[in-house]
Amino acid sequence: MAINNIVIVGGGTAGWMAAAALSRLTKNRAVSITLIESEAIGTVGVGEATIPPFVEFNSLLGIDESEILSAIQGTFKLGIQFVNWGNQGDSYIHPFGAYGYNMEGVSFHHVWHRSREAGDKRPIQAFNVETMAAYFGRFSRTEDHPRDDLPPVNYAYHIDAGKYAQFLRKHAEANGVVRREGKVDDVALNSETGHVTSVQMDSGDTVEGDLFVDCSGFRGLLIEQALETGYEDWTHWLPCDRAVALPCNRDDGSPPAPYTRATAHSAGWQWQVPLQHRNGNGHVYCSQYMEADEAHDILVSNLAGKPTAEPNHLRFQTGRRKKFWNKNVVALGLSAGFMEPLESTSIHLINTGVNKLISVLSLDGITQNQEDTFNRLTNKEYERIRDFLILHYHQTNRDDSEFWNYCRTMSVPDSLSEKMELFRTNGQIFREEDELFTETSWAAVMMGQGLHMQGNNAFAATLDMADLKPELDEMEKSIRFLVGQMPSHDEYLKKYCPAPMA
Repeated sequence: MAINNIVIVGGGTAGWMAAAALSRLTKNRAVSITLIESEAIGTVGVGEATIPPFVEFNSLLGIDESEILSAIQGTFKLGIQFVNWGNQGDSYIHPFGAYGYNMEGVSFHHVWHRSREAGDKRPIQAFNVETMAAYFGRFSRTEDHPRDDLPPVNYAYHIDAGKYAQFLRKHAEANGVVRREGKVDDVALNSETGHVTSVQMDSGDTVEGDLFVDCSGFRGLLIEQALETGYEDWTHWLPCDRAVALPCNRDDGSPPAPYTRATAHSAGWQWQVPLQHRNGNGHVYCSQYMEADEAHDILVSNLAGKPTAEPNHLRFQTGRRKKFWNKNVVALGLSAGFMEPLESTSIHLINTGVNKLISVLSLDGITQNQEDTFNRLTNKEYERIRDFLILHYHQTNRDDSEFWNYCRTMSVPDSLSEKMELFRTNGQIFREEDELFTETSWAAVMMGQGLHMQGNNAFAATLDMADLKPELDEMEKSIRFLVGQMPSHDEYLKKYCPAPMA
């Protein structure tokens, strides 16, 4: 059956990202897109940090970068700083760009390790422009520098997720998406195929559709409540199941940092996301080891200023739906699954879900092959991100609480064990197919949290470090020069995308 009517159930970041992207379908074909949301249902709104593919998503929508950042209080993000994860008092940055570059076909972290063995004391961070710029609070984009012999600057954004959804709503509605206000009270299924045929709203109106996109949040109104798809629980590996979110002012007058901060506490961790005129904050924790009042007190005692709203307490279960596309329903965002915002992947998974949907979608109808391909690729993506998140908890020396003792000693998926052991043996990291996290990402977290290379791969041992040292020196010199030319992050924001006070 041809797809003439697409219905998106739920707004928020997921719903409006889907609507904005799918709205291009209305240009050359009579496809109607309806989004149903209720002002009475709040959104979670914890995902205010993004990763670099998000920049491309907005560019493909034809949205001007400075315009959107100004509208959504946006700032730039060069990476994530992790504090107290490997040991209390430790700190490292997971940067968005690579450490150095491959030399004679050998990955840079091997080159750096050989250089250290030869007596070079420079940390690997000295060979990454994003890390050095983050440390000094500086920022600029690659296109701001006329010289092509300088390293590129990779970045993402910190955003006000609510304002971002509002911005996309205007974009989508201008392209023909119709928004319906109200709640969904009932879902009708075809008695023969099991497909969703329509949803009934609390007003009594019925909205029919051929393809439904479930963006209803943790409830999974269509994918779970109507189709009973099932859920795969990952709490054993990612035990945090609660969060309390709380925005605040920056009362000390400090400028917004060009990175997200994740600070580990006794039974979880705290995020700090700097927007132009406030910080987004939250404390993710495990209810088995900490009560809500204690989690709230820890959060409030570690804020940069006075809270500007009431605390938002959230419950979640890490894991994923057993199918992301079931019959004629595609789940995006929290409806599809949830992995805590430790590496800012929540909005990214919406982004890639939308991209895969657009890639496999045929308006001539839905096939089993489309459904199977979407599910296989999405499942692989979720599992690889899952492993990367588990690494943060498992690779630690912390033994100061029951929570960290559990994380340090828990069993982990074989896919992660293999990756950790291979790196420990000879520093090798395999990035499989289109895996999100790069060699630098894995190396940054593993080394940052105390998993060190005990050797190099065989070809790294053939490198003549005396010959390569001048190239390493020039690499570091270029990074120092580039960072030295950058304005402060705050100055850049005020010139490029100033946002009005809320």
